[in-house]
Amino acid sequence: MDLSIYFESLDQEKTLGQYVLPNTLGHEVSFHFQDQFPDWENASIAIIGVKEDRNAIHNKGCAQAPDAVRKYLYQLYAPGKLDVVDLGNINAGHTVEDTYFAVSSVITELNKRKVFPIIIGGGQDITYANYLAYERLEQTVNIVSVDRGFDLGDVEDDLDSRSYLSKIILHQPNFLFNYSNIGYQTYFVDPKILDLVAKLFFDAYRLGEIQSNIQLAEPIVRNADVLTFDISAIRQSDAPGNSNATPNGLYGEEACQICRYAGMSDKLSSIGFYELNPLLDNHGQTSHLVAQMIWYVMEGFVNRKKDFPIGDKSGYTKYRVSIKDYDHEIIFYKSNKSERWWMDVPYPPNKRIKFERHHLVPCAYSDYQTACRDEMPDKWWKTFQKLS
Repeated sequence: MDLSIYFESLDQEKTLGQYVLPNTLGHEVSFHFQDQFPDWENASIAIIGVKEDRNAIHNKGCAQAPDAVRKYLYQLYAPGKLDVVDLGNINAGHTVEDTYFAVSSVITELNKRKVFPIIIGGGQDITYANYLAYERLEQTVNIVSVDRGFDLGDVEDDLDSRSYLSKIILHQPNFLFNYSNIGYQTYFVDPKILDLVAKLFFDAYRLGEIQSNIQLAEPIVRNADVLTFDISAIRQSDAPGNSNATPNGLYGEEACQICRYAGMSDKLSSIGFYELNPLLDNHGQTSHLVAQMIWYVMEGFVNRKKDFPIGDKSGYTKYRVSIKDYDHEIIFYKSNKSERWWMDVPYPPNKRIKFERHHLVPCAYSDYQTACRDEMPDKWWKTFQKLS
């Protein structure tokens, strides 16, 4: 497929400046300049800009984010040997739906070729277009959102950055297996939403939980196929370039750590950064932070271990735990390479193809300790309910 039809080429001087230092990303990446579209089919990572903000609530101007981030990203030194291409920008279509179609088409083709897309938006409603790419691939997915709240909106609301999640949940045919939120702030969330999240067996982690132990985020992110990052999840002092920014939120270094976890995940197949508004940015601080977050995704990608325990499990240590009053024995796998943990959750044989990728649930050593105390790990139980 000719992907170039969806993209506008980049301005070389605005993207790289007048001089590119050796060993920086600007020197290592293949760019879409003028009529020279890069060889994306053999790349490891593809950068995609999406200049669409018509459905970004109270944040018009975030369509300018892709070029603002590039200015800082390509000044950073490459984190290792990577084949990265920058395909340019997908401009806003005649309608928002046209933009969604272009984004989903591009991500579908990249995923077919095992090329990892890094999307720089735009409003967070672009996550919906990202999800549609997996519908085309007929692949059930886990979505992880780093966000201060839950973008569910009301059922009758039009699709926008505050309601995209409800559209994904209600979309038919449905290919969403699990949704997790990292960093929600309770005072921004209707208690009824939290009840709904619990009834759907989705996962939600408060900002305080994550900040007290950032390592809690690692198995959550490792379970994602899609990660969507709303910049308003970061506190205003660290990321002022967002009209919805507030005093509390993640610190910049915590956001970068989550991004490194994302890059290291062998399961993750796309990531998007949304709601950055350069019109409100103070000295480019937020654009610079997002550039560093993307750098950490790349650094994690370089350090992927290729240790997802499907198929041959000779490189894993297997642990069996029996819990009183439960019929199921819990099986854990620990990677001998990375020392990361997974739980094996049983599922009906007739759903083997649909759920093959979801019954091995990333977890932490603390989940194994919980099982050893004769307690059922919450992750195991929620997954079992969805698989049954």
